[in-house]
Amino acid sequence: MSRDHIQFVTGRLAEHSLRAMVETLAPQVGFEYTISVLPITVAALMTPKWIAGKLSIEPQATSLLLPGYCQGDTTPLAELAGDRRIEFGPRDLRQLPQHFGQRPQPDDYGAHGIEILAEINNCPRLTLEEILTIARRYAEDGADVIDLGCDPEGPWGGVADVVRAVKDLGLRVSIDSLDPREIAPAVAAGAELVLSVNSSNREAAVDWGATVVAVPDDPKTLAGLDQTVDFLASRGVPLRIDPILEPIGFGFAASLQRYFATRDRYPDAEMMMGIGNLTELTDVDSAGVNVLLLAICQELGIRSVLTTEVINWARSSVRECDIARRMVHHAVTQGVLPKHIERRLLTLRGERVAEPTVEELDRLAQHIKDNNYRIFVQDGLVHLVASDLHLANADPFVLMKQLMVSGPDGSLPANLDASHAFYLGYEMHKALTAITLDKQYQQDEALDWGHLTREEQRHYLKTRPAKKSNDV
Repeated sequence: MSRDHIQFVTGRLAEHSLRAMVETLAPQVGFEYTISVLPITVAALMTPKWIAGKLSIEPQATSLLLPGYCQGDTTPLAELAGDRRIEFGPRDLRQLPQHFGQRPQPDDYGAHGIEILAEINNCPRLTLEEILTIARRYAEDGADVIDLGCDPEGPWGGVADVVRAVKDLGLRVSIDSLDPREIAPAVAAGAELVLSVNSSNREAAVDWGATVVAVPDDPKTLAGLDQTVDFLASRGVPLRIDPILEPIGFGFAASLQRYFATRDRYPDAEMMMGIGNLTELTDVDSAGVNVLLLAICQELGIRSVLTTEVINWARSSVRECDIARRMVHHAVTQGVLPKHIERRLLTLRGERVAEPTVEELDRLAQHIKDNNYRIFVQDGLVHLVASDLHLANADPFVLMKQLMVSGPDGSLPANLDASHAFYLGYEMHKALTAITLDKQYQQDEALDWGHLTREEQRHYLKTRPAKKSNDV
């Protein structure tokens, strides 16, 4: 069977970099190729209609790969290409390996075996609408069960109404309380799980008709846990066991050991881990903590976790747990490292950073024919490149001062009006952020914050007729 023959379409500036990358990719991926360099400096300025008037189709080509910034109706080019596929590559050609699946995600990726309970804290102090708003958000982020957290001061009189309202959203509900006076009406209204049961309320649990979470009377010694488990099991009450995770500095390592010991003692029991004692009570971004705790749960067969989002640094814990449970499930069940299969939890640092060389930027400045500005990051500096102009500095303010005197005889450049200066300042700020956090910077593209990425619209502040381009 013959291999695909891809005809790459590019401009003069990108030719050298594209050839070097495709020479490496072709044998790795398994395709033949031709590179067609059209008579234009910046490939991003191409349109499919313009390409159709300039391109000669190679007879052996099975597909065409156009620059990622190429936009417009492909009909004229499709008429020329016949039955050949027309595809758009990445906007940054350094991402070409990913385009060809060099970092593939397995076809069966996404399965999981851990249930997420998301707690709404202090529900008696919230309005019904506030509770429902949080419940909807938790569910959208991946929560399987909405846990209604009660206060220790006394029974919550409105618990039944809230349980019914949350269930009316089509969501499953658990009740987080030790008080039978609020647990009983909650389960009667449809709560399917009770957190928690120990020697103080286990007798009442027999009448609830709900699954319960058995906890020790004293977490540090597991005192009372065996008795509560035996009591519930002998009376047919479905249960999960939670030995209780302790915060760092209050027996964290020892509490982890108790999960292992409990699994050894009850090899077939359903278990739960409340992970908020770490994510909420540790000054660290929650994503990495959630991954590690869910990995422990996956390996120990703990099939449910309880999380919440009270403290600001853990405000995305539910979504993090939803992503993490899929990653650890794949790693454990497939026996592979959880590496290069899930990038959405890489929120602080970038997965990889590719930068142009200074020589490439100098060559770009020599070949550019227009006065539009290109911004790059290289070796800790922000680089500003235009026709016969290459400025660089670690401080965008200094860089802007240099630009302001780069016109004839040290004057302001003709195309540096207020709107253009605002745009450059915005982009240079993004570039500096990328330098600070070792992220990939690409002009006119949102910085990659993993699952927190906020996509950007490509706004053009048009006060002059000049076009703007971002070809690499």
